[in-house]
Amino acid sequence: MEVGMLPISASKRGKLLAAGYTTRDDIARASPTHLARDVDVSDSEAVEILNLAAKASALERPNGTHTNVVGGGQTAWDMLNDEKFSSYITTSCVDLDNILGGGIKCKEVTEIGGVPGIGKTQIGIQLAVNVQIPQEYGGLGGKAIYIDTEGSFMVERVLQIAEACIEDMAEYSHHFHKDFQACKVKMHPNNILENIFYFRVCSYTEQIALVNYLDKFITENKDVKIIIVDSVTFHFRQDFDDMALRTRLLSEMALKLMKLAKKFCVAVVMFNQVTTKHLEGSFQLTLALGDSWSHSCTNRIILFWNGNERHAFIDKSPSLKSASAPYSVTTRGIRNSTSSCKRIKMM
Repeated sequence: MEVGMLPISASKRGKLLAAGYTTRDDIARASPTHLARDVDVSDSEAVEILNLAAKASALERPNGTHTNVVGGGQTAWDMLNDEKFSSYITTSCVDLDNILGGGIKCKEVTEIGGVPGIGKTQIGIQLAVNVQIPQEYGGLGGKAIYIDTEGSFMVERVLQIAEACIEDMAEYSHHFHKDFQACKVKMHPNNILENIFYFRVCSYTEQIALVNYLDKFITENKDVKIIIVDSVTFHFRQDFDDMALRTRLLSEMALKLMKLAKKFCVAVVMFNQVTTKHLEGSFQLTLALGDSWSHSCTNRIILFWNGNERHAFIDKSPSLKSASAPYSVTTRGIRNSTSSCKRIKMM
């Protein structure tokens, strides 16, 4: 049960969300003293909140029955067979798809980080478009959720990439579909824009609340096949004095995203910023949010410049070997690296 369903004031709900108490189970695990301190309420108010959460829990279990919170088991053989039918979303760069085993994989959380201007948002927009490629063209025919925390989403750029995607399908239609004309009517650029659900969040509280809402949203919009968070970092680097609280909030959010990826067979892509870290007597660039955050994703990809050429490096993955591949950001979107496409301005 979500905190938003508890019969308490809006101000207390806001305080609970801001402190990381997003579900009834989060509240139940806290003591009155800790809850009062975290939420900045009196001890008596904390006890009242705990009692309300306990009553709500009892109502959810009629006749004293208990919900089994442990999911059904799965054999390793079943897992291996599932792997054979894994779904991927192409990045539109063959070299990058190759090192990723086919593209961005569904049921997994992939973190992509790099310096400003390296093309993180461009990759996000490309994936939001590519997830809609019809199944007869080798795609998923799905929809996208785009969570924008920085205000970097450009709808004009989405239209530009959508038009290029449709042109690419027309050019290579003989590989997938004999009668492209019928498919062409369906894949109008406006349709692609309509299938991207855009959310602009302006605080870490909104970000947490939105992630909690996604389970219900995807249940109602079952065609969603990718969740893009651009970036997961932004609001958590602003005005956070309590680093322990920040770590807890981020860990809980990452866990919820992992559960969404598995439950709905969607790909989750989180973009991260860079920061400096002191190593061996010098400062080096590293992805933000600390070492503990690096365990919150299945795959971690680092984007970097090699001279004037963009490269993607697989820094962490349980199933992919470490490798790098060049890519380009062009007027048509993400493409294979070519010497004529370096550091061009998009819009």
